[in-house]
Amino acid sequence: MPAANPLLALDYLPALESLGNDYYDIVAAAEFPKHILRFRNDDVVQRLGLDPATVSDDHFVEAFGKFQGREPFLALRYHGYQFGEYNPFLGDGRGFLYGQVRGSDGTLYDFGTKGSGTTPYSRGGDGMLTLKGGVREVLAAEALHALGVNTSRALSLVETGQALWRGDEPSPTRSSVLVRFSQSHIRFGTFERLEYLNRPDLIAKLLEHVIDLYYPEARLFTDAQERYLHFYGELCDRVARLAAQWMSVGFCHAVLNTDNMSITGESFDYGPFAFMDGYDPRFTAAYFDYGGRYSYGNQPIICQMNLKALQKPLKLIMPEAELEVALEPFKDRYAAYYQQRMLHKLGFESLADDLATTLVSQTIELLSAVEVGYHDFFLGLTQQFLPEWREDVGQIFSTTLEASDPAAIAPLETWRQTYHRCLQSLDAGQMRQVASLLKGTNPQTVLLRPEIEAIWEPITTDDNWQPFYDLLHKIQHPFEQE
Repeated sequence: MPAANPLLALDYLPALESLGNDYYDIVAAAEFPKHILRFRNDDVVQRLGLDPATVSDDHFVEAFGKFQGREPFLALRYHGYQFGEYNPFLGDGRGFLYGQVRGSDGTLYDFGTKGSGTTPYSRGGDGMLTLKGGVREVLAAEALHALGVNTSRALSLVETGQALWRGDEPSPTRSSVLVRFSQSHIRFGTFERLEYLNRPDLIAKLLEHVIDLYYPEARLFTDAQERYLHFYGELCDRVARLAAQWMSVGFCHAVLNTDNMSITGESFDYGPFAFMDGYDPRFTAAYFDYGGRYSYGNQPIICQMNLKALQKPLKLIMPEAELEVALEPFKDRYAAYYQQRMLHKLGFESLADDLATTLVSQTIELLSAVEVGYHDFFLGLTQQFLPEWREDVGQIFSTTLEASDPAAIAPLETWRQTYHRCLQSLDAGQMRQVASLLKGTNPQTVLLRPEIEAIWEPITTDDNWQPFYDLLHKIQHPFEQE
């Protein structure tokens, strides 16, 4: 008799299901002609309290490809602002909440599918996910996680054997189903739908649920208004921190609609994402973002706008003026989080405020002026750094300065002088700490578009997955020396 599937034997909790069907529809998973496990996340398996050696590939396929042994599956209802326009015809259109499980850390996590078939919210689509789309999401989530971004992750990717037609990929193309591991399936748009329906009772019920699971410190407040305000203030802080994380690693999400904003402040849903090569605030990852609304440089303000949009449903159950006050510190908090992460990329745990602000701003000015890759600059700094830089400003990026074009010499010299002042603010014994922080912050491999295309070609032509696994290992261990 075969051993029980450990993935199905997990203690699934009906947390969201217990709220009742005002928030979701029960749906069925599609049946697929083929099931080939292309990716399994053993790191996540361990976070679930399981030994990966006891979980076979067949267990993954049974649970997350054939979808046997589990029910119900919940397609969540939500609305959202998409490129600034309100859309009341959204909801989980090609996925569902598979289940909720407490990890070994005591945190409740959601398993959510992508590409698992049609639901009442598919809007005429086939409910499927292309294999390339699944591969891209696995890579994006693992890369961001390794770089310290608060992100969902991929638990599994199964190729499903269907031919799909898409306008943005050569078709027919292969299909897949992804299972995402995240903190919550609830979005800003989940609340926006309830405001659209004028259901403050359901908003309050959902918000109490969110507080219970994801903001337990708010339970210290017995007054509901104080509890709600604490939640919103903490959410604003989490989103400010997330935006700073994206910006510091050079990541452009590309589709920051309110239905793609998690109520826990977690990054998720990687469609047309991209890591930028050269520093460019106007860089846009989505070919259909003609106006650059969701460009790299706009991400902090878009996050702030989405938090402002969330006030519309929340003000049905709490004072609008207090929500405005809670959002007001967003810009300063984002700036502080961003500056701290950039200081780490430059090798400093901390500096005097004026020196830190000057160094970070001059670094951005330099990256804007010099023909150098964003990631190459920081990797070059990491590789070239010497303790002797503290004593001799002329050694700082000396070869780089000599090789620069004339237009780059002035901003680079200004930056060198400031960097030298920063080093001199430390004692000689702290130089090793600078080198260590540089090596532990700036990746050796970055998931740029050419890297993805390079591993996709052998999959397409020869069904050769080894380049994918090689790249996956590099981005999961981004600070290892090659």
